[in-house]
Amino acid sequence: MKSSRLVSILLLLQTRGRMTAAQLAEELEVSVRTVYRDVEALGAAGVPLYGDAGHAGGYRLLDGYRTRLTGLTADEAEALFLAGVPGPAAQLGLGPVLAAAQLKVRAALPPELRAHADRISGRFHLDAPGWYTDAGADETPYLAAVADAVWNNRILHTVYRRWREPTDVERRLEPYGLVLKAGRWYVVAGPGPRTFRVDQILELTATEEVFTRPDDFDLAAHWTAYQQGFHERLYQDRAEALVRLAPGVTLARAVRLDGPAGADGWTVARVPIESLEHAHAEFLRLGADIEVLQPPELRERIARTVTELAAVYGNSPVGGGN
Repeated sequence: MKSSRLVSILLLLQTRGRMTAAQLAEELEVSVRTVYRDVEALGAAGVPLYGDAGHAGGYRLLDGYRTRLTGLTADEAEALFLAGVPGPAAQLGLGPVLAAAQLKVRAALPPELRAHADRISGRFHLDAPGWYTDAGADETPYLAAVADAVWNNRILHTVYRRWREPTDVERRLEPYGLVLKAGRWYVVAGPGPRTFRVDQILELTATEEVFTRPDDFDLAAHWTAYQQGFHERLYQDRAEALVRLAPGVTLARAVRLDGPAGADGWTVARVPIESLEHAHAEFLRLGADIEVLQPPELRERIARTVTELAAVYGNSPVGGGN
């Protein structure tokens, strides 16, 4: 709609400063001619918007001019308040800042949009961590320091715990950005860049040394590519398990079924596994709906666990009776 596009032009110029008609057209996905018409409409409405010709020209707002958020739609106001996740903001030390920002935005909204924002805040709550995360535990004691280094382009010297030997290694990090994935914080850092779990940082020393963040680095695009590469690497040179699955049970990672289901309805499948430890934990979740046939080490490990569980539960009557 033209009205929302006019507000978008105002907000773009207000936040980014001078922009050319071509830049505005690309941002709004319209033609340059449409931008020209919109700019004329804003000028006719009394908006102090000026255009400068030349190589360094473009449109800009008169210094000091600010627009209120009256152009927000109901859906946009709801999405804005839904996007404010208090948990992660508090972990980064931005809880009071987020609250103050939401208060200012709410005050600037017209009454009808303010009601929409209040409605969604009362009906939706985002909780990123998993169920078995100890909310009281300080799992990322260095998160605030890492965030500060991200903001200020400061180099960090860390002792980092990784999975391979040697497990505890020294790392010099140029932190480009932080990512919250499934309740866990990751820092993407150069050179590389590479990805590190913040909760695996054992020691951290912040320095006054400044690094130059690559101008073309896009955190969201890097993370998408990293996730895709992670899944591809996960199954390169992978091991496989041969399993029997109960009727109706499927595994998304099964790569091949060996023949039709048997008379009892059970099927045989080959499944890629990351490691014996990971497969042990994942297959136990299915209980009696899966039987591991190969490799022998995995079958023996699961059988031993089941035997130990049977011994525990067999000797512990419910209610502690005599």
